[in-house]
Amino acid sequence: MGVSESKTTQELALPVGVTLDRFIMHSQSAFPYATGELSQLLRDIALAGKIINREVNQAGLIDVTGANGTENVQGENQQKLDIIANIRFIRALKNGGEVCAILSEEDEDIIHTGNNHGKYVVAMDPLDGSSNIDVNVSIGTIFSIYRRITPINSPANINDFLQGGRKQIAAGYILYGSSTMLVYSTGDGVNGFTYDQSLGEFILSHKNIISPSDGKIYSVNEGNYNSYPESIKSYITNCKLKSYSARYIGSLVGDFHRNLLKGGIYLYPSTIKDSKGKLRLLYECYPLAFIAEKSGARASDGFCDILDIVPSDFHQRSPIYVGSSTMVDEAIKA
Repeated sequence: MGVSESKTTQELALPVGVTLDRFIMHSQSAFPYATGELSQLLRDIALAGKIINREVNQAGLIDVTGANGTENVQGENQQKLDIIANIRFIRALKNGGEVCAILSEEDEDIIHTGNNHGKYVVAMDPLDGSSNIDVNVSIGTIFSIYRRITPINSPANINDFLQGGRKQIAAGYILYGSSTMLVYSTGDGVNGFTYDQSLGEFILSHKNIISPSDGKIYSVNEGNYNSYPESIKSYITNCKLKSYSARYIGSLVGDFHRNLLKGGIYLYPSTIKDSKGKLRLLYECYPLAFIAEKSGARASDGFCDILDIVPSDFHQRSPIYVGSSTMVDEAIKA
C-alpha cells in the first residue's frame, strides 16, 4: 500500500467521537451508587433539544416565527417558538418518567408530570431569546436539576424548587446557533457536545471546559446605561478606557457561551425600572452560575455569589455579573 493510500485509509478510519450517550454511561460508572435516573433525564433533555433544533432550523420555512399574541407569567409577549419549546420539553420530561414536576418560565405554577415516583424536579427557560429567531440570531434553552426533597410518591411542592442554587445536582444549556451545542455539568467539570445532524447525535466537542480567569470582552446592554448604578457606569467606562471589546447579542445563552470559552463578563445589573434585576433566579441565573463556577468562572449579584442567594419565589429576579473571575471581581469592586 502506497503512502497516499495509507493516509487516505487513516483519514477514512478516523473515529466519529464520543457520543453523549456513551459519555453519560461512562460518567455514571464512576459513581458506584448511581442507578441511572439522572442519566436518563439528561438524555430526555437532549432529545427535546434535538426536536427544538429541528423546529429552529425550519423557522424560516414554516409559520413558527413572530409573536403569538399572548403573554407569559412575566408579562412578556410570547413568541410562537416559546410555546413550541415549552410543549416539547414538558412532553419529553413527562414521557421520560424521571421528573415529578417542572417549573417553566412560561407557566405561573408548578407543572406536575404525574410521575410522583420521579426523584427529580427541573426548572427551565425553554427558549431564551426567542424573539431573535426572526433575524436568525442564536437562542438557547437553560435548565436546572434538583433532587426532590418531598417524599417519593407524593406530589412535589414549592419546597422542591426553592432549595437554593447550591443544591443543584446538574445544570446546563443548549445553544441553537451556527451549530447546536449542549453544555452541562453534574458537578464534576463542564463538558460541551455539538449536535451532528447527519448522525442525529450529540458528540463531545469541548471536554472539561475551563473558562479563562480574565478576559477583554464585556457584554452589557448599553442602551440602559443611564439607568445603571453609578458603580456599573464606572466599570463600563473603565472597560472602554482599557479598549475592551463590547460584544452583546441580546441572547443570554449566546453571550454567556462566548464569554465562557473566550473570557469575558456578562452584566445584567439592576436598573431604575427593574430595581431587583430582570433575569430570573431559578432558571436563568442559578444554572448559568453553576456552569460558571464548575468551569472556574464566577457569578455574583454584586453583593454575594449567585448560588448563595436564598430564593423566596418561583419567578424571583436578580441582577447578575457572570464570567471570568477577575473581571467579575473588578465589576463588584467598581
